[in-house]
Amino acid sequence: MSSALYGGAAGRRVTVRDIQAAKSSGEKWPMVTAYDAMTARVFDEAGIPVMLVGDSAAMVVYGYDSTLPVTVDDLIPLTAAVVRGSSRALVVADLPFGSYQAGPAQALETAARFMKEAGAHAVKLEGGHRVLPQVEALVSAGIPVMGHLGLTPQSVNVFGGYRVQGRGQSGDELMADAKALEHAGAFSLVLECVPTDLADRVTAALSIPTIGIGAGPGTDAQVLVWQDLMGLTERPAKFVKKYFDLHGEMDRAVRAFADEVSSGAFPAKEHSYS
Repeated sequence: MSSALYGGAAGRRVTVRDIQAAKSSGEKWPMVTAYDAMTARVFDEAGIPVMLVGDSAAMVVYGYDSTLPVTVDDLIPLTAAVVRGSSRALVVADLPFGSYQAGPAQALETAARFMKEAGAHAVKLEGGHRVLPQVEALVSAGIPVMGHLGLTPQSVNVFGGYRVQGRGQSGDELMADAKALEHAGAFSLVLECVPTDLADRVTAALSIPTIGIGAGPGTDAQVLVWQDLMGLTERPAKFVKKYFDLHGEMDRAVRAFADEVSSGAFPAKEHSYS
C-alpha cells in the first residue's frame, strides 16, 4: 500500500497504524459518513480512507430531529452495508446513545456486536473522563476506539442546543479530556464545534490524530456528513461547505422522468423488450 492515506493503493484495508503514520508524516486526510453499500463504494473508489457510519443516520436516514432515537439494531445493518460496499476504507461504527453509557460491560457488549455482526473495524463514542473506563475496556479487548469531544450531539439536551464548546475554562477541561482519552488508548479524536485555537492546541498536544468538524483547518483530518457536502441538507451548519447541488440534480432528474412518463415518451422502444 502506498504511504499516502488519502487515495493510496487499494491492496488492503486502512488500519489504525496507517492513521497514526499519517499523523507522524503530517498528512491531512478526509473522512466522510456513509450509510449504504452504493455510496460507500463511490467514496472508497475516490480514495476516502476512513468512513464513519454515524449516529447522524438518525436524521439523514431515519428522519428523526436528533441523534438520540437511533438504536444499535438500526445501525448494525447500515454498518454491514458500508463494510460490504468498500474494500479499502477503515469503517468506524458510532455507538448510539444509551448503548455504552452504563459502563464498560455494556460498551463491550455493544461494540462486540458491531465488530461481529457488521464487520466494523473500529467504534466511536462520545465523552471525556466519564467514558474512560469504557475506552480502556474496549481497547483491552482489541477494539480500536475513536473518541469525540466538543459538541457531542448525544448530550445536546445538556448543552441546551447545538452550540460551540470549549470556550474559556471549558477549553482546559476539553484539553484534559483529550489527553485522558489518548492515555486510555483511543487511536483518534473527533473535535466538533470548538474554537480553532483550541483545536490547534489539542492537535499539537496529542500524538494521535484529531479529526475536525467545525474545528478549523489545523486538525489532522476533516469529516463531514456526506449529505451535507453534497447539498442535500436543507439548513446546513456554518462549518459545512456544499460541494455539489445534489438536491437540485435529483429534483431535475425525477421531474424529467415523471414528465416523460406522463407524456408517454418513456419507456421508448430501446427501453422495451420484443
